[in-house]
Amino acid sequence: MSYLLGLDIGTSGAKAILCDGEGRVVTSATAGYPLSQPQPLWSEQDPSDWWAGAKQALRAVVTMAGVPAGQIAGLGLTGQMHGAVFLDAQDQIVRPAMLWNDQRTAEECAQITELVGAERLVAITGNPALTGFQAPKILWLRRNEPDAYARVARVLLPKDYIRLLLTGDYATDASDAAGTLLLDLRARDYSDELLSALEIPRAWLPQVYEGPQITGGLLPAVAQGLGLTAGLPVVAGGGDNAAAAVGTGVVRAGLVSSSIGTSGVLFAHSDRPALDPQGRLHGFCHSVPGQYHLMAVTLSAGGAFQWLRNTLRAIAPSLSYDELTALAEATPPGAGGLLFTPYLTGERTPHLDPLARAAFVGLTARHGLGHMARAVMEGVVFSLRDGLEIMKGLGVPVDEIRATGGGAKSQLWLQLQADIYGAEVATMAAEEGPAYGAALLAGVGTGVFANVAEAVARCVRVSSVTAPNSANAETYAEAYAAHRKVYPALRGI
Repeated sequence: MSYLLGLDIGTSGAKAILCDGEGRVVTSATAGYPLSQPQPLWSEQDPSDWWAGAKQALRAVVTMAGVPAGQIAGLGLTGQMHGAVFLDAQDQIVRPAMLWNDQRTAEECAQITELVGAERLVAITGNPALTGFQAPKILWLRRNEPDAYARVARVLLPKDYIRLLLTGDYATDASDAAGTLLLDLRARDYSDELLSALEIPRAWLPQVYEGPQITGGLLPAVAQGLGLTAGLPVVAGGGDNAAAAVGTGVVRAGLVSSSIGTSGVLFAHSDRPALDPQGRLHGFCHSVPGQYHLMAVTLSAGGAFQWLRNTLRAIAPSLSYDELTALAEATPPGAGGLLFTPYLTGERTPHLDPLARAAFVGLTARHGLGHMARAVMEGVVFSLRDGLEIMKGLGVPVDEIRATGGGAKSQLWLQLQADIYGAEVATMAAEEGPAYGAALLAGVGTGVFANVAEAVARCVRVSSVTAPNSANAETYAEAYAAHRKVYPALRGI
């Protein structure tokens, strides 16, 4: 029996899983780490925290599973996209990593758009210049921290920094590299035109592989510390959303995944580069070789619910997510007319506005905590529906929606998605998120599966389906129509 490891370098923690060759999860472990927001619009982490978390999670999984190391066939990597890890010539960290939800680079985005041209940028990369992406972070460092910039010899994405420490290799995959704003989407490699225009050396960037390709093997000292075999194959893997899509079987047209984690993501498979001319949706490479996807992003999804819980803990220190969810569940659909826009850290889809701000709209004296909790949850799903409507408008087929992330583990989140999307929402038998998809990619790369399609056919199974409640349809149609009016009304303020 062969076993497969998946490692996810997430925003809130590192997660490792071990599954067998039929996709059954043997065990999993998570190690958390902090997030720093030292100034308005900034979001940073110390990459050494990722490494500590990765080692802790991997060691825990290997120890708990008790599987002989020689039976573990490979390790797949995934993680938060867009982050910038700046390294010097000795691979030492130059400064804290700037993350996907960092919003400080609006001026650099304008500069990139001016240098390249808005239409040309979308034509090459599939995306406009957005503040979360990696390329504007490089320009920000050049302009604002010239001493740190002078030390830079490498720029890596988060999971690929962990790859470097695991294997000694500078490598990435096409799906994650597509979020740098430096990749030619069709060539699935860096664009010389963009690198030249932005004066970024190609030598700073890691080699691009397809998701299941082996990029290296575990270094002996690292393997010994983790209880694994030296030289264990490590595959390229994927950005967190692309890897999660493999884990939920979203590897053919017509399937869409709905992920509610810290951020919220709608992910639609495409057999060809699919572009939104207005740039409201991201067009990226998939971690399936030669395939693509469209993605709508809500920056604060579960993060908005976490914000509410954390804020309330100032007066109710023991308040749990389950208790807050129960209050929301006891509140009728529509939250008594209360609306919440979840733009706590700006917004991508559909507004592309780093300065968008969250708001409760319609508060009255009769509203209580339950209304506020439900309004936050409904507002998150309304924001995700914005992306779904754009996909439909572009002719993207939506035959089935599959839930993942924290939004797949709560019946209320599932019902809200079904009701607000107006569609059945499926959950999967193995709900381990991006780490599971990374493990399946490792199985493809090491020959446990012939290809991604076979991995999905053998391992990915639907466990339940939540149908929309027809009695709530009118309520949510009216509430969603009101939601669509809030951002334009408040933008000037």
